[in-house]
Amino acid sequence: MSSQRSSWAVAYALFAAIALMMIGVFHFIAGLVGIFDDEFYVVTNKWVFEFDTTTWGWIHLIGGVLVVLAGLSVLKGHMYGRIIGTIVASVSAIVNFAWLPYQPVWSTLMIALSIGVIWALTVHGRDVAMPSQ
Repeated sequence: MSSQRSSWAVAYALFAAIALMMIGVFHFIAGLVGIFDDEFYVVTNKWVFEFDTTTWGWIHLIGGVLVVLAGLSVLKGHMYGRIIGTIVASVSAIVNFAWLPYQPVWSTLMIALSIGVIWALTVHGRDVAMPSQ
């Protein structure tokens, strides 16, 4: 078995790490807006996940920090970073699905980016791992 890593796998991991950090920053900014200006987001009619926009702001702010940390871990090549990155990208997609009534276009883009990250982290997982020495 070759100990050389696939260049495609490294590229996927780099994409996932950068995308995770971007998703985290986007969540962080959306969280700050929700916290500091709770009337910025338009609240639609009754929805299953009916939270105050300030609550959504804190959810996005805390989630954003966690996603950025996961992205940094993936960038460093840690196995647990890929696992945590896949989990936080999945949670990000679910949170953005619940966020659809507030920002439908933005949420859809974030869901698509999260799915891309999940794919990138899981498609060549073994190839990305640093070879044992």
